[in-house]
Amino acid sequence: MIVRTRQPRRSWPLALAASGVLALSGCADFDDSAAGQNWEPAPELSAKAGPQPQLPEAGTPAVPSRPPGSPTPVPPPDGCTDYDEAVIATCLDTVAAVAALPTDGSSVTALAGERRSGRVLLVGTDAEQTEFATIPVVATGDGGLTGLALSPTYAEDRLVFAYITTATDNRVVRFAEGQPPKPVLTGIPKGAKGNQGALLTDGKGALLVATGAAGDPAAARDPGSLAGKVLRIDAAGRPAPDNPDPSSPVIAAGLHSPGGLCKTEDGSRLWVTDQAPDRDAVYRIEPGEDLTAPAWTWPGRPGVAGCTDWKDMLAVATSGEGNVQALPLTGDGSVGGKPQVTMDGNNGTSYGRLDGFDPVTPELAVASTVNKAGGDPVSSDDRVVLIVRPPSSGAGRD
Repeated sequence: MIVRTRQPRRSWPLALAASGVLALSGCADFDDSAAGQNWEPAPELSAKAGPQPQLPEAGTPAVPSRPPGSPTPVPPPDGCTDYDEAVIATCLDTVAAVAALPTDGSSVTALAGERRSGRVLLVGTDAEQTEFATIPVVATGDGGLTGLALSPTYAEDRLVFAYITTATDNRVVRFAEGQPPKPVLTGIPKGAKGNQGALLTDGKGALLVATGAAGDPAAARDPGSLAGKVLRIDAAGRPAPDNPDPSSPVIAAGLHSPGGLCKTEDGSRLWVTDQAPDRDAVYRIEPGEDLTAPAWTWPGRPGVAGCTDWKDMLAVATSGEGNVQALPLTGDGSVGGKPQVTMDGNNGTSYGRLDGFDPVTPELAVASTVNKAGGDPVSSDDRVVLIVRPPSSGAGRD
């Protein structure tokens, strides 16, 4: 059944100024075409009546949020209606993954994946929530639908990849709107926990896959296992060209429960977040090198999830503490100080537990909440929200 939930129309401009975001026995080849689909570009927003944001003064980027110190508080949600201008989808269930669609900056459209149901919905700043696809998943043991990424050639094939848990394994599938998923890479080990995965196109025509260790840390170091690895594959699930070992999809090993993958806009810098039993960490991925030296660790384990590389800072969403932690980056891409904590209710609006995180423009990202999975949900949860890049800063709070 197609679900449509109308949000208050939001007709703000969103163009932002740039500043200074084993064997593969289970692989399957199949027709990439999205037959029978009539594809049209998302309609551009036009000026209409409805809630309008208070935009910054001329000469500064237009953003969908109230400026600091705004005298008018946002009313609390009323059922599935959310009056916060940054909220673009409501009343979803545990949205563990988001993928922003290409945009010219005039609007934002994204795919939102529900971890437990396997539903993928199309949401946006001026559109109804519509069901894009439903993928059968098994959501036990932190599994389900935990990763989404557009095809490296999305403009031509309109295909989407998902990382999912089934009754027998974790796997990567691909699908088009309204069509059943087809397997790409199967046989990724499944366990009682550690089934989370993440996906990212690397900007060079390949797909990156971060896999959990399925509760077996030894598997993460086992070169014959797909568990606890960063994989680089092509659209058919084969090892991507230029991998360190041309016969293997593995480019890095040592993960426990990955929260997210992200990269610079040009793909020259890659990151993966990871939740380990004793700490959370973020690693810079160097193909061919195992993940032994984290770029930053969190002994308090805030639940690192999706991330966005904003050139001079690495923003990491957390699904435990429910905030965004922005790590300052030096010119060579190393972490230069403590994280600046934002979106925690004290420094910016809090939306509770965050999981999916995907850049839209160099100043804007789309994120998702997972408050219905152990959080403190409000009536409009779970939600998809827009997050504006925080200002550059030195070390953050202790």
